[in-house]
Amino acid sequence: MLKLTLCVLLVLGATAINVQSSIWTNRDQKALAQIHSSGWGKFILNYAELHMQTGGILSELNSEIEKLVDELEEELAGVHHEFNRRTDVHIREVARLEQEIQDKERELFNAHDFYDNVLIPQRDRFAAQLEQLQENIAQNRRTLADAEVKRENDHETFESEVVEHNDAISAIDECLQLLSTLEAPSLAQIKKVQKNLSKIQSSLKKHNQFQIFVKVLLEITVESNFADQGALRDIVVAFNNLRVELVDSLNQITADEAQAVTDFNAQVVQLNQEHAEFQRAVVVKNAEIEANATKIEQTLDLIDELDADLETLNGQLQAENDDYAFATDVYNATVAEYNKEINAANQALELLNQPRFQDYVKSQLKGA
Repeated sequence: MLKLTLCVLLVLGATAINVQSSIWTNRDQKALAQIHSSGWGKFILNYAELHMQTGGILSELNSEIEKLVDELEEELAGVHHEFNRRTDVHIREVARLEQEIQDKERELFNAHDFYDNVLIPQRDRFAAQLEQLQENIAQNRRTLADAEVKRENDHETFESEVVEHNDAISAIDECLQLLSTLEAPSLAQIKKVQKNLSKIQSSLKKHNQFQIFVKVLLEITVESNFADQGALRDIVVAFNNLRVELVDSLNQITADEAQAVTDFNAQVVQLNQEHAEFQRAVVVKNAEIEANATKIEQTLDLIDELDADLETLNGQLQAENDDYAFATDVYNATVAEYNKEINAANQALELLNQPRFQDYVKSQLKGA
C-alpha cells in the first residue's frame, strides 16, 4: 500500500493545497505549513484533496489514512524492537568484553607481580649465592695451599731439628767416650772436649732450654781439673743428663711431627670434602639459575601476550561502543522521523475532517 501511495504522491504536485487561501484561519495556515513540512503529511492532504475531487467518500479516506498511520506506527514499533534487540546484544557484548578485560588485567598484574617480586629477587639471590659458593671454593683452595706450604715448612724445620739433635747427641756421645778414657788428660784432650761442647752449643743454639746447661758444662770443663775423678764423674753425669734431655726432646718433636702429619692429612680430607660439596652446590645453583632464566623468559612472553590480548579486547570494546553509538544515532534519527511523519499524518487527518477542508475542496472544484 505504501509503495502505491508514494507513486500517487508524485502525481499530486500540481494539486497542492494553497495554504494562503483566505478560507484558512491563521491557526489552520500554521498547521498546514507544519503538515506540508512532512512528506507524509503533505501527501495525505494532497491525496485527500484528489480523493474528494474524484468523488471519493470521506469515511473511506479516513480509513485509508488510519491504515497508513497504523503501518507507520507498526514500522516504528519494529524499529524499537530491532534497537532493543541491538541494545540487548550490546549490553551482553560489553559485559563479556569488560569481564575478559578485567580478567586479562588481573592476569597481567599477577604476571608483573610474579616477575618483579619473585623472579627478579630470586635471580639476584641465586647470583649472590653462586658468587658466594665460588668465593668459598677459592677460599677452600687457598686454605689447602696455605696448609700444604705450612706442612712443608714445618717438615723442613722438623728435619733440621732432628739433624741438630742427632749432631748434639753424637757430640755428647763423643765427649762421654773421651771422658771415659781420661785419667790424666792432656791439654789436647781437654781442648777436644771443649770443642765438642762448642759444637753442641752451636747445634742447640735454637733451643733455649739447653743453652744454660751447655754453658755450665763449658765453664766446668774450663775450670775443672780432669785429674780429679770426682769432678770427672760429675761432668759425666751432667753429659748423660743432657743426653737424656736431648733424646726426650728428639722423641717429642718426632711425636709432634707425626701428630702434625695426622692433623694435616685430616685437614686435607676435610678441605677436599668441602670442595666437593661446594662443587655440587654450584651445579645445583647453576641449574636453579637456568630454570629461573627460563621462567623469566616465559613470564616476559606471557606479559607481551597479555598486553596484546588486552589491546585487542579494548579495541573490540571501543569498536562495539562506536558501532552501538552509530546505531543509536541512526535509531534516534529514524524514531524522530517516524514520529514527525506520524504526528503530521494525525494532524492532516484531523484537518481534512474539518468542514473548512471540504469547503476548500468544493471551492477548488467550482473554480476549475
